Amino acid sequence: MNKTDLINVISSKTGLNKSNSKKAIEAFVQIITKQLAKGDSVRISDFGTFKITKRAARNGIIPSTKAVIKIPAKKVAKFTVAKKLAETVK
Repeated sequence: MNKTDLINVISSKTGLNKSNSKKAIEAFVQIITKQLAKGDSVRISDFGTFKITKRAARNGIIPSTKAVIKIPAKKVAKFTVAKKLAETVK
């Protein structure tokens, strides 16, 4: 399912027109992005949690040359599935 498909499903399920469904999805993504950028997590019960985790610096290898490179530490977005969702897709 892509964004357009999601807009169509939300529109049919909620009775919102496609324009408002698109605005709702875009607002949802913007809000989560903004909260993660601030370092906050977003928990949606029965769905999951979006949060930022820190990935430690590590060494990597370039496969073609076998040269060792230093991969710097960075923050990454992570989604943890809620128990109810995990059981549903099981």
